[in-house]
Amino acid sequence: MSVALRAQLLLFLISLSSRMGLTRYIEDSEAADGIYSLLSFAQKRESEDFIFRRPLRCLDMLATEGYFTFMASRPQLACAAFVIAEPNEVISLELSDVNIDCSAGDFIKIFDGWVLKGEKFPSSHDHPLAPHERYTDYCSSMAPGLSSRSSQNVAMIFFRIHSPDSGFTLAVKKMHNPMPCNIMSQSPEGSFTMVIPHQRMNCSFSVIYPVEIRLTELSLGEAKSNEIRPVRQMFSGCSGSGDYVELLGGNGVDTSKMIPVADLCFSPSGLAQMKIGCDNSVVRLVSSGNYINRVSFQYRLLDQNELPKTRENSLEDFCRME
Repeated sequence: MSVALRAQLLLFLISLSSRMGLTRYIEDSEAADGIYSLLSFAQKRESEDFIFRRPLRCLDMLATEGYFTFMASRPQLACAAFVIAEPNEVISLELSDVNIDCSAGDFIKIFDGWVLKGEKFPSSHDHPLAPHERYTDYCSSMAPGLSSRSSQNVAMIFFRIHSPDSGFTLAVKKMHNPMPCNIMSQSPEGSFTMVIPHQRMNCSFSVIYPVEIRLTELSLGEAKSNEIRPVRQMFSGCSGSGDYVELLGGNGVDTSKMIPVADLCFSPSGLAQMKIGCDNSVVRLVSSGNYINRVSFQYRLLDQNELPKTRENSLEDFCRME
């Protein structure tokens, strides 16, 4: 991930955290430095992206493999590091050289996905594990280290450390995922294919930018309809079929709380395309397990003049289909 994209992604996460309440979670650790210090740090590290080791900040974005060491210079009561890989990768996180005091309220927790207060990606409806099973808690483990492997291309770590000179090292490794499901895109443009082979599950591809999405291939086992359905709520026509694709828009990360823009349960002849003027645009494939379902699509960032005009505080107007 380039420095510019990493900075844009961090800006989105911090903006989103402010709207959703995570600001309270991180304000103690970042109030002195602020977002400009964070982005300046990213720019200074541009030439070091491929260095095997570097310090870990209280609020950080990790997009490369390596060893990242956090050492507290003062109490850091609310820290989070977001980790992201390529769409066809999963992430292994391993702790070592841990020097914290769990009895004093210190903690280190790894989460399978991304979580911002009140919202999770992937949604609890789409993740194979129960919500409580997605957390790995260092202080609840008897082992000297801790390791965790993500189910998708994003993971994160929360930590709180009270005493100066306490800290830990986080090892980030990436592994190939032959059947990627529930992806957070690093880029505002590209193409992707999601496949669900005879499994009852849901997979989402999330682009945290306003984009135009062009569906280029759709195979759902059976033809159910002959039209694309623009919606403001889920219609039973496609959702009742058990196998369909829905396009979602919203300003959070939890797909279950986003606005349905359109649903499809047929194979369109030609390209189906639409613009979603939201902070987060999602292609979600729902599968009954009876078929091999497949959807291919392209996406590109909308220009400023392509964004819909909105009324203040009107999310429904902002997230619309064209």
